[in-house]
Amino acid sequence: MGTKILIIGACGQIGSELTLKLREIYGNNNVIASDIREGNENLMKSGSFEILNAMDAEAIAKIVEKEQINEVYLMAAMLSATAEKNPSLAWDLNMNSLFHVLNLAKEGKIQKIFWPSSIAVFGPTTPRENTPQFTVMEPATVYGISKQTGERWCEYYFNKYGVDVRSIRYPGLISWTTLPGGGTTDYAVDIFYKAIENKHYDCFLSEKSALPMMYMEDALNATISIMQSPKENIKIRSSYNLGGISFTPEEIAAEIKKHIPDFSIEYNPDFRQAIADSWPASIDDSRAQADWGWNHKYDLASMTKVMLENLSKVLIVK
Repeated sequence: MGTKILIIGACGQIGSELTLKLREIYGNNNVIASDIREGNENLMKSGSFEILNAMDAEAIAKIVEKEQINEVYLMAAMLSATAEKNPSLAWDLNMNSLFHVLNLAKEGKIQKIFWPSSIAVFGPTTPRENTPQFTVMEPATVYGISKQTGERWCEYYFNKYGVDVRSIRYPGLISWTTLPGGGTTDYAVDIFYKAIENKHYDCFLSEKSALPMMYMEDALNATISIMQSPKENIKIRSSYNLGGISFTPEEIAAEIKKHIPDFSIEYNPDFRQAIADSWPASIDDSRAQADWGWNHKYDLASMTKVMLENLSKVLIVK
């Protein structure tokens, strides 16, 4: 039987673009999208969609059986800033959804899982520059705690039951096709919208807050690459560090000004500043490069150019 994929959380910032990319590769009928509510028009028209609560184990099992699913991409999660407002719900969603899928794989009902982790697993005691693959991990957020716990469970299920689960630690992701979903790194998406619409941005982080970021196309390529790699190449079963480009709000503002000279920015840090301060400033992803050939394509200049070009078209149409 060929590859048959279920994406849980397909309407989110990553899931909506990942769904379309996987449908290009495997065919529209072989990639089932699901979420708690319907998504954008492109996603809904391109293939099958199921309304699905990621915390409903029985409903997930029924879809897996009905559609003869053999790979699951579990993209449903409550992100950092949103999770701080509702810790209990964030824990339930982020952890129970993972257990439901891991247990299906343990029972032999699916063969392969992708589960995303995050740089939020690191904390204020982690080395901030060029953060190593293996290092101190004392996360200071609900989101980070759930992701670190999830990494331990993924590794456990691989070692104990042979579950083929694969994971990468996403940095902040930047895309022009979908709105951000409540993360601390969201400023790096919103700044482009405000630059085009208002030529001004009020930033909720300080100007020197360096964070690891990545253009969405690179993140999607990494996700698909790790899933397509031979099993023996995946030597880390907790989660791989994934680096891209690291920059500060000050640096991205300067890059935007090259295209929009009268753009201005003001800094008014809020509660998200403490979250950002607990995360790495840059990431060492040499293990991902060595094990399964990862490399990013976009730097700050090329990403800024693509973001402004595409968003300008979208916002003009609106």
